[in-house]
Parts: sequence; structure tokens; C-alpha cells
Amino acid sequence: MSAVTRVANRSSISSLLARWRSLSSAVPPSGTNDNNNKPHAPPHFRLNPLPSPPPPNEKKQQVQWVFLGCPGVGKGTYASRLSNLLGIPHIATGDLVREELASSGPFSSELSEIVNRGQLVSDELIISLLSKKLAAGEANGETGFILDGFPRTIKQAEILEGVTDLDLVINLKLREDILLEKCLGRRICNQCGGNFNIASINIKAEDGSPGIIMAPLLPPSNCLSKLITRSDDTEAVVRERLRIYNEMTRPVEEFYRSRGKLLVFDLPGGIPESWPKLLHALNLDDYEDKQSAAA
Repeated sequence: MSAVTRVANRSSISSLLARWRSLSSAVPPSGTNDNNNKPHAPPHFRLNPLPSPPPPNEKKQQVQWVFLGCPGVGKGTYASRLSNLLGIPHIATGDLVREELASSGPFSSELSEIVNRGQLVSDELIISLLSKKLAAGEANGETGFILDGFPRTIKQAEILEGVTDLDLVINLKLREDILLEKCLGRRICNQCGGNFNIASINIKAEDGSPGIIMAPLLPPSNCLSKLITRSDDTEAVVRERLRIYNEMTRPVEEFYRSRGKLLVFDLPGGIPESWPKLLHALNLDDYEDKQSAAA
């Protein structure tokens, strides 16, 4: 079976909503699991072996992957790259929230207050936005996905587990001081919507910790005068988001580790250093070259 072969068919959107309603009134405390009859694999990192990818000239198949990681770690960057490489839809719940805010939709006012305070969006709102996105993809014949920003709580993880069988959960790791600097350096072009980062990070190795170099991701000249900063990318808000992540989302890592689906990947640097190593960890290191050759 290939690395991009689906494990199970995705349930309908109505099943997702039904699952949320059934759990919303009776959910075990964060970090617990009351499904004692379901056997789980012992805790471990699912590093290898992963199956090999299909030849690039074969019809692209589907995966069901999730990206975890603190705000600013680069989930969107690497999920988007894998999406383009494998031909799988990338669904970022953060983007869904921003799209709703920009559209002045029914949830925009409530979402604006939550985002500006640096708090997590409620399960009900996220499920509503995600269900809408998945329904649109289903109508277009999409059966796989790479989720970025969901699940963030144990309840969300249980909802997702109830309607689909994920292939893999990729957990990106980076030092918190670097995360803060990266978040404060984020910029968006208000014309093309491109994401950039002006932070130049050069951390020297010390006390046994490796050095990390991350070059800025600068925009093209035509975007320079159009860069804006996200309203939630202030130091106070970023620190609050990191605190909330540590409190609420890290238990989700243990949730997937106990099921043998967690791949922990420590980012060694910027994209040039990290991308090839991530592909290697996913057994996709030669897939990009083969795909280019077959194009």
C-alpha cells in the first residue's frame, strides 16, 4: 500500500455534525479517553517504516493527514507544500476563520472578538466552518485532505476519530523563542494574499542545543508596498496563543501518540534545511524528483 493510499472512506458531513452533537454534552476531561474497549498501540513515534509513494505517473490517490504544532511553527507552509506535491486538498482552519471574517458572514463578529483576544475558536464554530469546506470538496469529488489547525482539543480529536481513520498526524516542533520571533515577523500581501516573513533568525549553538538559521521569506518587489500585519500577531496575543496551545492542544499529541499515528518532526532550520528532511521522514524524499521527471 502506498504512502498516499487512503485507509478508510470519509463519512458524510452529516455524520461529522452528528458526532459533534453527541459529544458536546458528554466529553471526558482533556487528556482522558473513556473508550477503554478500543485497543490502542503502545505510545511511540511513528517514524518508520512508512509505505513508499506511488509512481508519479499513476493516478493521484488520497491521504488523510493532520498537521499539529504551535502557532507560527510552519504548519501551513509544509502542509501546503505537501498538498501541491501529492495533489491533496490542504484545509487550514485558520484560513477558514479569516475567510469568514473577510466575508462578513454570520459568525464574523463573534470570530473577530475571539481572534483579537488570541483565544481558541469554539468547537461549534470550527465544526461549522470545516463542515462547509468539506462539503464543498465532497461535491467536487475530493476524498482526501491535509488538515492544518484541527483538531486542537481532545473533543475535536474524538469527533474526527468518530468519522474518519487518519493515516498520519505530523507534529512539528520548534523552540518557543523562535516561534515568537517568527509570528511577529509574519506579513501578508493585501493584494495577492501571499504569506511572507521578515524575521531573520540566527540562533547559535550552545549548551548542547543545535544552532538554527532561518532566512526571511521576503516578498517579490511588487508586493513590498502592500504588506500588512495580521491583527492577532502582537507579542501579547502570540504569547497567549502559545500558552493556550500548551494547555489545551498538547494533550492532543498524546491522544495520537497512544494510537501509533504520531510523527514528531523537529524543524532543523528554515525551509531549505527542513523540507528535504521532512520528505525523508515521510518516505517521500525521491518522490518530488520523480514527479518532476514525469511531468
